[in-house]
Amino acid sequence: MNDLRAKIEAGLFQPGDKLPTEPALMSQQGVSRTVIREAISRLQAAGLVETRHGVGTFVLPPAPKTVSALDFLTVETIRDVLAMLELRISLETEAAGLAALRRSEAQLELMRQALNSFEENIAKGESAVDADFNFHLQIALATGNKYFEDFYRHLGTTTIPRARLDTARFAEATGQLYLQQTNQEHQFILEAIARQDSESARAGMRMHLSNSRERLRRASEAGPGDTEAAGSM
Repeated sequence: MNDLRAKIEAGLFQPGDKLPTEPALMSQQGVSRTVIREAISRLQAAGLVETRHGVGTFVLPPAPKTVSALDFLTVETIRDVLAMLELRISLETEAAGLAALRRSEAQLELMRQALNSFEENIAKGESAVDADFNFHLQIALATGNKYFEDFYRHLGTTTIPRARLDTARFAEATGQLYLQQTNQEHQFILEAIARQDSESARAGMRMHLSNSRERLRRASEAGPGDTEAAGSM
């Protein structure tokens, strides 16, 4: 799907042009809907396209480049994801603590819905990346601080390690059990936020992200052959 970005940057798609539909891209590229959505998410994060719900995805005018621009499209290897997790630990630990103090009942319910969707995806053998991202996004929203939200939206689903790599390969538990353990960590965070226990929420988020970092750290030390991303996305 990297060719889609190349076509936009080469001017084959002009600002204002509508991209082909998901089914059309799936047919053209021979990939799943999940892969297409991840590609679109990456293009959104790079500021190349915007999606208008019920209408389609459109190419945006080129944004002026700045020295401080964060480009998460360069996240391709285990070491890249490891570096991202270090950043996320510092930011999301604090976000969880603030969310515990500031969340509304409506926001709490949206977090519960995200975890329910996660469980449903696991049961159906489907990707839980979108539900995972939504849970963390709802925590960012519950901080009441727009900069947490803006930063997390900028990352998009690239912030979820298994959207970039087959992280279950590096876990002691595999498949559904691995994902269930991940969601149990989410549940601990949710319960702390529900109790408005900011310290437990921070501890839960730090543990959750540190577990992912530790699995990937071990993988990154296994050898050069294990440091490449699982796909070309």
